[in-house]
Amino acid sequence: MSNKLKIGLPKGSLQDATIKLFAKSGWKINLHHRNYFPDVNDEELNISMCRAQEMSVYVADGVLDVGMTGKDWILENNSDVVEVSSLVYSKVSNRPARWILAVAGDSPYQKPEDLEGKKIATELVGCTKRYFEERGINVEVFYSWGATEAKVVEGLCDAIVEVTETGTTIKAHGLRIIDEIMQTNTRLIANKNAWNDPWKRKKIENINLLLQGALRAEKMVGLKMNMPKSSLDEAMKVMPCLNSPTVSSLSNPEWVSVEIMVEEMAVRELIPQLIDMGAEGIIEYPLNKVI
Repeated sequence: MSNKLKIGLPKGSLQDATIKLFAKSGWKINLHHRNYFPDVNDEELNISMCRAQEMSVYVADGVLDVGMTGKDWILENNSDVVEVSSLVYSKVSNRPARWILAVAGDSPYQKPEDLEGKKIATELVGCTKRYFEERGINVEVFYSWGATEAKVVEGLCDAIVEVTETGTTIKAHGLRIIDEIMQTNTRLIANKNAWNDPWKRKKIENINLLLQGALRAEKMVGLKMNMPKSSLDEAMKVMPCLNSPTVSSLSNPEWVSVEIMVEEMAVRELIPQLIDMGAEGIIEYPLNKVI
């Protein structure tokens, strides 16, 4: 029987973004309706779809060899796992999410200390309790099963601790942020026994290598162009490539072909500069992985 790595992927809001990331990394995952065990084009992988809130528990207990979950849920569950790497991606933006402390916009509370003796609703109960205990603030923290933002509006609590990426939903509910509890992003985590197994560790490291390459490529593009050889030195001063550009000779000895990888946001400023230097036939193309 061949070696198998049991990997857990987050079900829910990050599911589509995770499957897309794996596809760019070389693994095609096919979900089935009402099935938590999708197919993948790798006979060495067994994939399970799990809630991110529970993932670190399954990995710590050895039900899974490796999984993807937020740093917040690792801390919430006090899970004894190996944190292999940080994977900064999300359904909205490639930046860490924030757990924030928020109150009604018209409430008198301006800082955490003002909540002494008040009720706090959150899904992140353990971390929230530790946050207030560390500050010596006595509050009642209770678990929220959903629609946490509405609980302040309905008068069921005095404040909430909720996760947000942009703050849009918080503002839409008329709430005001008074502090940040923590920042969190997805982590690739491993069971300690699996990490100490040579075959499994190598497989995990290879997966991480390609996932990181795919994430790095999301912010970059390739540029290829022809330009006068006489402009090459000037062009190299403005081309923010990873190392030095790839330069190839053309049949016309006075021209060269140049290929670079650059940050996508830099392209809008770079292309006009290259045109002014005589570049022609500029092609911009997306990248799957940059390693």
